[in-house]
Amino acid sequence: MSLYAWIPLLCALGLGLAIALVAHSLIRAIDDVPDEDRSYRDSPPLAFRLGWWPIRWIAYYLGPQLSVPLRQRVLTRLRLAGLDYALAPEQFVAGQLLSAALVGLLTVWLLGSFGRPLGPWPLVAGLCGYLFPAIWLRDLVQLRRRETLKTLPFMLDIITLCVEAGLNLTGAFSQAVAKGPAGPLRDEFSRVLRDVRAGRPRLDALRTLADRMNEPSITNFVSALIQAERMGMNLGPILRAQSEQRRSERFARAEKLAMEAPVKLLFPLIAFIFPCTFVVLGFPIAMKFMHMGL
Repeated sequence: MSLYAWIPLLCALGLGLAIALVAHSLIRAIDDVPDEDRSYRDSPPLAFRLGWWPIRWIAYYLGPQLSVPLRQRVLTRLRLAGLDYALAPEQFVAGQLLSAALVGLLTVWLLGSFGRPLGPWPLVAGLCGYLFPAIWLRDLVQLRRRETLKTLPFMLDIITLCVEAGLNLTGAFSQAVAKGPAGPLRDEFSRVLRDVRAGRPRLDALRTLADRMNEPSITNFVSALIQAERMGMNLGPILRAQSEQRRSERFARAEKLAMEAPVKLLFPLIAFIFPCTFVVLGFPIAMKFMHMGL
């Protein structure tokens, strides 16, 4: 048997050995990732749960590479979205990378299926896939802020009634969590109670609530509670004043949005409604002039 007859066999053997080494290295890298203790953490969002294993593996090796400013920015956004107990910053960035890879591969498959050239479209799709989790997180932060401002006066009413009925502040928070409407504010009050039951001072838990939500209305409410606790004042009148003020602010925001609605309607009115109206009114007139000319 000549030497040239052995070359394909040797190439196939080398390729198989290389694939086996890569697979072995990948399995070793996966086995090196330790199991995560999530007994004290919240469940991640559905999209992250679907790809949790690769996200956890990527996050384990990506975590040491993230800079401190980037980690702090991502953690701040997660805290505003109420996901700081569900996701770590490196896990969110890993989710962005996984989303970019999946969208890019899907674009390659679609273009190949229709026989189209790839061009720059996989990179553009991958960039969109990378930015999509950040856009989703921004929308979640805005939604939580709207829901918080909407339910804050009612939650303050419940706390005020409980305090005036003789309960202490912790008991009033417990009743607000039990009887209040579902939403981000009830979840945040529940976290305050969880911190207090874990041994954290109540004032520190309230300060953490204000820092975590970063909302002026919550900050004013917490500042009033802390000042009243330190000075030994009656909490009932202070809480009632806070509730009335938050309700007045909500009414003022509703009035502002109502006044902004006509201005926001100008562009669709001019760009879409007026041209259609002119076409409907002008078409019979134009046809009549055309027939008269004939």
